[in-house]
Amino acid sequence: MSGRSCLAVVLAAGEGTRMRSDLPKVLHEVAGLPMVGHVAEAARQAGVDRLAVVVGRGAEAVSAALSTHDVATHLQTERLGTGHAVLAARDTIALGFDDVLVLFGDTPLLSTETIERARSALASGADIAVVGFHAADPTGYGRLIVEGETVSAIREHKDASPEERKITLCNGGVMAISGHRILGWLDRIGNDNAKREYYLTDIVAIAVADGARVNVVEAPAEDLMGANTRVELAELEAAWQRRRRRELMLSGVTMQAPETVFLAYDTAIEPDAFLEPNVVFGPGVTIGAGSVIRAFSHLEGATVAADCEIGPFARLRPGADLSEKAKVGNFCEVKKAKVGKGAKINHLTYIGDAEIGAKSNIGAGTITCNYDGINKHLTSIGAGVFVGSNTSLVAPVAIGDGAYIASGSVITENVSADALALGRARQTEKPGRAADIRARNEAVKAGRSAGK
Repeated sequence: MSGRSCLAVVLAAGEGTRMRSDLPKVLHEVAGLPMVGHVAEAARQAGVDRLAVVVGRGAEAVSAALSTHDVATHLQTERLGTGHAVLAARDTIALGFDDVLVLFGDTPLLSTETIERARSALASGADIAVVGFHAADPTGYGRLIVEGETVSAIREHKDASPEERKITLCNGGVMAISGHRILGWLDRIGNDNAKREYYLTDIVAIAVADGARVNVVEAPAEDLMGANTRVELAELEAAWQRRRRRELMLSGVTMQAPETVFLAYDTAIEPDAFLEPNVVFGPGVTIGAGSVIRAFSHLEGATVAADCEIGPFARLRPGADLSEKAKVGNFCEVKKAKVGKGAKINHLTYIGDAEIGAKSNIGAGTITCNYDGINKHLTSIGAGVFVGSNTSLVAPVAIGDGAYIASGSVITENVSADALALGRARQTEKPGRAADIRARNEAVKAGRSAGK
């Protein structure tokens, strides 16, 4: 599509009343990203120059969700049909584009390839390209009436003849329209129908009457799935996950039980990574080649370099940054911490707001006490440090290279390189006191029983 300018008009003003939600429908998330965000990203990857988003309730929130894109926002104050909705973006359409796409904000599975094919139809001489799909059960869908190689009309199910209802090629809603002719056609759409609404589908008959060429671009039905209820939203999520898991596995990622792995929209995993069952990725995770993510681990906003081992039952929170061959074991949590090459955090440990040097070993039950009730403070641990089990490191504090921290210590001051630090109370022994304590406890129990 080199040299052709393109505008995408995204219809995102639907109330979504069947969602039973205060949140605008298009802001409900699939894989951690609002549905309208998926549509905008697919358009961007297809070379769209600008987005015009038609919004209604929750306009500011929808605009904010698309803040990383070049977006013109248009408010549709009345709901008078899809044709009326597209015309709400008249001012941006009038700026002049070779191609105008009409997309829907609740179709997060729409692929870049489908958008590109619709644009290619315009580049090849079509005036309108209607994206359609074959339905096993077309009941309720508008049918694409095709004569030869062109679409002559879109017939709604209720208006279709018995013969037309046998057609399985259905209207998917998405269209690519000549930017030089679209406004003239939109202005001629009438509302002589039961709902007194202006339907975008009527643009096909108007264009055909003008001698325009209308092509159909077939797409997988999954590309055009939308969501009007929470049930349909869950179906979209499941379809998105299946598609992305397959892409990753074909790229060289191993998943022992793919159906139990849940990915975010931007999860990046390099080849030869290995995922055990029941792993969940929040947004912002990168996994390096050869790393193993063991079962029941949860990662969000984390960077894991090559050949690391995570879990099982590990949690990496935003800012966790693991260098090559680092290990975070079972029931460990890491937040906003840089973990050096080959460092190990094996068991039952919390590391937050910290730096850990290469090949350091953090013992079981270690805690970085990073929060004083007002501010977060840094714990700096050098290279080759051994931290014994059940240690509390009270930040801000720095541990020098090669230092040893004795088990059960509370460290409140900096520790020099190669030093041994002990921060625990001296052990004392009171002969016979255990027997005294047991006798006292038994007396208390007997007194309670007598009083009942």
